[in-house]
Amino acid sequence: MSARTATVERNTLETQIKVSVNLDGTGKANFETGVPFLDHMMDQIARHGLIDLDIVANGDLHIDAHHTVEDIGITLGQAFAKAVGDKKGMTRYGHAYVPLDEALSRVVIDFSGRPGLQMHVDFTRGSVGGFDVDLFSEFFHGFINHAQVTLHIDNLRGKNTHHQAETIFKAFGRALRMALSVDERMAGMMPSTKGCL
Repeated sequence: MSARTATVERNTLETQIKVSVNLDGTGKANFETGVPFLDHMMDQIARHGLIDLDIVANGDLHIDAHHTVEDIGITLGQAFAKAVGDKKGMTRYGHAYVPLDEALSRVVIDFSGRPGLQMHVDFTRGSVGGFDVDLFSEFFHGFINHAQVTLHIDNLRGKNTHHQAETIFKAFGRALRMALSVDERMAGMMPSTKGCL
């Protein structure tokens, strides 16, 4: 399998974003987004997904973080779609349950070629670390629409908003790691009866 890497730049009147990914990395990460709590969550994706991730973003944070967070999700999704290639030999499906103290989340992903998001999370607070938790769904919508994946996110329990968010992103990283893994028994084969994804 060829190197699964990609770099994508996306520039609008609201944001300028550059994302580089290595899907077969070691979890190295570098973030310059101006949104510290999102950087913390992106670090979970890199570390637990074993994905090398570099994100530089300049956005209209003087308004709020909405455009920056959403556009990072979009650009990250575009980078994943480019890096994953034709998907031959890939496991395709991934899932993970991750606890953190009282919180527990489940994430299930399918590199189906069809965007879809089911996100069931009742955050106990409206913000954490100065971050508006409504923006998590904007991030994931941006990601799934451009990575062309189906994603199910369920926070099964949790009282601490930081713990809820962290379990979601850790589980997302682990589910990505499983789905992106190469299945030697599927070498050269498309993981679909349709013959394409």
